[in-house]
Amino acid sequence: MYELKNVTKRYTRGKESVHALDGVDLVIGDGDRLVIQGPTGGGKSTLLQMLGGLDRPTSGEVVLDGIDLAKLSEARLTRVRSENIGFVFQSFNLIPTLTAQENVETALVPLGIKTKQRRELAAEALHSVGLGERLGHLPGEMSGGQQQRVAIARALVKKPKVLLADEPTGNLDESTRDEIMDVLERLWKEHGLTFVMVTHDSTLAKKAPRVATIRKGKITVKENAGA
Repeated sequence: MYELKNVTKRYTRGKESVHALDGVDLVIGDGDRLVIQGPTGGGKSTLLQMLGGLDRPTSGEVVLDGIDLAKLSEARLTRVRSENIGFVFQSFNLIPTLTAQENVETALVPLGIKTKQRRELAAEALHSVGLGERLGHLPGEMSGGQQQRVAIARALVKKPKVLLADEPTGNLDESTRDEIMDVLERLWKEHGLTFVMVTHDSTLAKKAPRVATIRKGKITVKENAGA
């Protein structure tokens, strides 16, 4: 479970101090699915970075399963990310010279898993996202939707507790968007993940049980009764 307590993040832009997050309090339970929305520059991605331990708050606490991520050493924080948090980004972030299977394996290298087991786990993860026939394909030989499936497999192959997604369908057409969301929602349920997603897409937000809106660093959370 996440618990954010009075989290602030300030940036200096020239002579101006910008509050990307301004006293954010938020609780995300185990197995929750939360969508984060808001205008550009409102703090959405900053909040996701805090949840993922990719950035530290100026002040406040970012607690995951009783551990304040803001207080961990870089080495310990890296370990928490490697073991417990999977990331999916809009731009896929695949290594172009590696096959789909090799890209997925990269998530397991920091965990010290042996080569043979890495290959087996990567193949299993790619099968779970419908790419069992694409193990040896390079990213350039796959569509955008297929590349995002590889990215999802890479995020989940280590069996994390948390999946964080930043505009995961932002580069996809409407049909492919729906396919990717079906995959994400299925895997969220199957793995019992805590799933947090940033999106501009109101159609996707309406399907989430909870929606957090950030404007000028302030957050409000509402329940979606019909989701």
